[in-house]
Amino acid sequence: MTTGSGEFDNFARDYKSLLDRSVKISGDTSEYFCEYKARYVARTMGANFSGKILDFGCGVGLLSVQLKKQMPSATLHGFDVSSQSLQMIPPQLARVGRFSHRWEDLDRDYQLAVLSNVMHHIPQNQRERTIVDITAHLAPGGKLILFEHNPWNPLTRWVVRHCPFDDGVALLPPKEVSAYLARAKLRICKPDFIVFFPKLLSPFRRLEPWLSWLPAGAQYAVVGEKHAG
Repeated sequence: MTTGSGEFDNFARDYKSLLDRSVKISGDTSEYFCEYKARYVARTMGANFSGKILDFGCGVGLLSVQLKKQMPSATLHGFDVSSQSLQMIPPQLARVGRFSHRWEDLDRDYQLAVLSNVMHHIPQNQRERTIVDITAHLAPGGKLILFEHNPWNPLTRWVVRHCPFDDGVALLPPKEVSAYLARAKLRICKPDFIVFFPKLLSPFRRLEPWLSWLPAGAQYAVVGEKHAG
């Protein structure tokens, strides 16, 4: 990620509480959404996946914790431009992984890279280059799973407008994300809309896998695969 670190350094200590406050309208906490995405990743890669994962834009490690829970055999690395955020990574996770703000600390054989709501914080003229650079750190056949806010969902737009660290961001439509992946020569495997029902309607959440085609979810996921060889 090529944006400056200062923005998220300022929010590092209060990041989770600020995020919980922003998503309170859904009836859930940030932990629910991180677990949701980690389960999506585990379904895509397999719960027994034992390869190497890069959590790009890992922040304070909220998603990293859930990825490790869902895929305990995987090796987990994290990257974030905010060194203050990295200091908030839970010690038990930091001991078994590598978390850095330096590109040169990244390996070049990740079987999976995950970007969760990162791209809308990167200036538009740097987004394609960021995806290309991440792709260079994937092993042949490795996957990139990118989660973003759905700009067509009015509740999502409300949450973003009231989130302190999303001030002034422009949300990306799925077509823009897919174009970046395609230009990085990633084969796009599946675009899915996710997170349809708030906690009040949680009995209907079991239906969400069948609604992934419907552009009404709060977020969406795009999966790309690096050509083998």
